[in-house]
Amino acid sequence: MRIRAFQGLVPVARHVAEVTCVPYDVVDATEAAALAAGRPRSLLHVDRAEIDLPPATDPYSDAVYAKARENFLRLQRDGALVREAGPCLYVYQQQMGAHRQRGLVAVCHVEDYDAGLIKKHEKTHPDKEEDRTRLIDTLGANTGPVFLTYRDEPAVTALVAAKVREQPLYDFTAPDGIQHTAWRIAGGAEWMQAFTRVPRLYIADGHHRAASAARVARLRRERNPCHTGAEDYNWFLCVIFPASELKILPYNRVVPDLNGHPPAVFLEKVRTVFGLEENAPPSPAAPGRVSMYLSGRWQGLRCPADPAADPVARLDVSVLQNRLLGPILGVEDPRTSKRLEFVGGIRGPDELVKRVNARGGVAFSLFPVTVAQLMDIADAGQIMPPKSTWFEPKLRSGLFIHTF
Repeated sequence: MRIRAFQGLVPVARHVAEVTCVPYDVVDATEAAALAAGRPRSLLHVDRAEIDLPPATDPYSDAVYAKARENFLRLQRDGALVREAGPCLYVYQQQMGAHRQRGLVAVCHVEDYDAGLIKKHEKTHPDKEEDRTRLIDTLGANTGPVFLTYRDEPAVTALVAAKVREQPLYDFTAPDGIQHTAWRIAGGAEWMQAFTRVPRLYIADGHHRAASAARVARLRRERNPCHTGAEDYNWFLCVIFPASELKILPYNRVVPDLNGHPPAVFLEKVRTVFGLEENAPPSPAAPGRVSMYLSGRWQGLRCPADPAADPVARLDVSVLQNRLLGPILGVEDPRTSKRLEFVGGIRGPDELVKRVNARGGVAFSLFPVTVAQLMDIADAGQIMPPKSTWFEPKLRSGLFIHTF
């Protein structure tokens, strides 16, 4: 893979904790406004600029993108964001409890994305892709990185291990308790050479950011009669983690009704398909098991996949959808159903209990998808079911910004 160092914008050290923020797509406008309250340097004023406009403002209106640019320029003018002296790479470490992951911050080429060397496993929503395309193009910047992974490469691992023994550029703990540490690598020729041994990369999180960056590159090429291919808009911001260090949490399901079935009838239908195990743990311990919460009790489902099926059909989320959610609960299309709720695994099974106890229905706690499964699906050119993976910890936006 070709990666490159970049001469980007970074926060000054004394403001790094205030400037950096959660990714734009894990909070709604109300949550973003609350996180940015009293924090004028927060990049949420750029990534979710509607929080600085009247509440009735259309989040996709021209005014929002204009406000984002105004706020972005203000952060630079006021000295919260400063330009690096030359091209750099960075090692970015996140610590969440006992879990630690270390990735390389670099820019990747949109041609590699378009050619399928940077592999996808999700579809993008047109409105969300259009929103990020407009923001990236308006700012002339990638404010949030795409989260990539790769099969471990020993040469890269050795470089990272040596680098983290040095004094870090940043080291702070965010309000959610995640510790973020970064080391600057000036130039980085040896690192770029090491990555030539990595044959492909995989998008773990950030499909909309990647697709939007590629669209912006195409737009810029069309508008530039002197396009050479060397322009910075051909590259987009990424953090690249070895697969062995990633932590995937499940994406659980809640259906707020039983599709007209009395609980006893519903249970009998489920028992016919999967069998039932009484007093199951709230979180299943292995693939092929799903824990179901109904009427105040956890019960276990045995959901073995057909080993001859394709990689998508073998996923627990697929087996659950195809054999229970669809035929028994009437959730025909998980992408469009208004009755199916997705609950990120970071909330834990207690959130499932809370929702079902409050409104009725049924909840399903799943075993997390593995990185190997994700890669197999991407290699096969297939698409995962919606909301199949929840990566944690999330990358901070604003820690490194690529401009063009």
